[in-house]
Amino acid sequence: MAQPKERDVIIEKLDSHSTTSIYWSLTILATIGGFLFGYDTSNIGSALDLMKSVFPGLSSPLVEGYLVAGASLGAAVGAIIAGPVTDKFGRKSMLIADAAIYAIGAIVSAFTVNVPMILVARTFIGLAIGADSGIATAYIAEYAPKSRRGSLSILQQWMITIGILSAYLVGLATLYILPSYAFSLDWRIMLGVAAIPALIGLAFRFRMPESPRWLIENGKFSKLKSDLSKLGIEVSEDDLKGIKLPKKGKITPGIKRALLIAGLFMVFQQITGINIPFYYGPTILSKYFSASGEVSTIEVGIMATTVLAIINVAATYIGFKYIDSYGRKSIARLGYAGMAVFMILGIASFILTSGIIKTVGLMVAFSGFIIFFAFGVGGTGWLIQGEYFPTEVRGRMAATVAFIDWIANFAITEIFPVMDSSVGLGVSMGIFALLSIVAVVFVMTSVPETKGLSVEEIAEMFEKKASS
Repeated sequence: MAQPKERDVIIEKLDSHSTTSIYWSLTILATIGGFLFGYDTSNIGSALDLMKSVFPGLSSPLVEGYLVAGASLGAAVGAIIAGPVTDKFGRKSMLIADAAIYAIGAIVSAFTVNVPMILVARTFIGLAIGADSGIATAYIAEYAPKSRRGSLSILQQWMITIGILSAYLVGLATLYILPSYAFSLDWRIMLGVAAIPALIGLAFRFRMPESPRWLIENGKFSKLKSDLSKLGIEVSEDDLKGIKLPKKGKITPGIKRALLIAGLFMVFQQITGINIPFYYGPTILSKYFSASGEVSTIEVGIMATTVLAIINVAATYIGFKYIDSYGRKSIARLGYAGMAVFMILGIASFILTSGIIKTVGLMVAFSGFIIFFAFGVGGTGWLIQGEYFPTEVRGRMAATVAFIDWIANFAITEIFPVMDSSVGLGVSMGIFALLSIVAVVFVMTSVPETKGLSVEEIAEMFEKKASS
């Protein structure tokens, strides 16, 4: 569908503008929620065993699973709430609210006094995680130049990985720096420190410009001019006067097709098992280091998981560097294929070796699995979530994709303790390998290439495919 000429002028300026420092600063600010997402979903891995000594009720596999996965359930609810709210009131207002909820949830977690309170606090934090993950990449897609939209959007995944790493570094620092008489504070500090970046993000998000495409869709042209100037884009009064408001569209077959593909991609992103090493890593790895004759302490598990988190951060750079040149489809296909290979290697190590060799083999398998996920799958999922949909429904659709992601995340995280206790880690890795292979087939047959296209061209492409 052809757009009005004056609207095309502004869209073209957005799509072709150089990526100046303000773009990177704004994107980092937009993705600070990604940092908190990574931190708040992973810090529980460091705190879990410490909390069990204070709250014996956490020893139940189902309660333990909910403590780890509760943030994911809250995130699903937060995502689905955020969609219509952000389409009506704008991207900026939702991002501000998210930061406030993050801060409150972290503070309540730090001062919790019983199991129900910490479970509620984790769910509350999840509301912010879900809302932010549903909006951040949609917001970025609406101001990013099309030639750098991939690398800008993948900063969301990079910030998630930095948050995960920070969770384990804070865990180690807390365990080794606090004096022994302050041991009861360690897990409280691990959970509560997230309030600091949340409050910083809250303060600075008030200064963010609103999404220019959302402003166009909603006829807020005076604010559009001032907010475009923050991006270094100048428009004249003549550019603004002739803009006609677009008709509010229905959920078309193309939108449904885009939602199906993006939603399935996010399901595979989660059920292939990426969060198991990060959410349960300290517990799993400390157990296997103990079985191999090493010292059985939670510190050993946290240190090993910290190594995996460092690998995760480093490997995400590969996706950041190449997503706009190699494209979404190619890099995702390679990512899922590599994940399958390393899970199979992990199974072989699990079955054929013992002692320290088995533990090292497990670390190598997890490391390779994380590398391929980090550059090929993690950021790609969040990128396509933000770029697949027309602006008038992008908030709702991106939030729906985030909802699907978090439901899948919750399901696999909640069920893993049961899987581990019933069929064991080796069989679980086999399931993840098989699902990764299925994901390769899905990417090859269903995921379109969208590099170099504007978000308007992507929406038109899905409409054409749905009608053919």
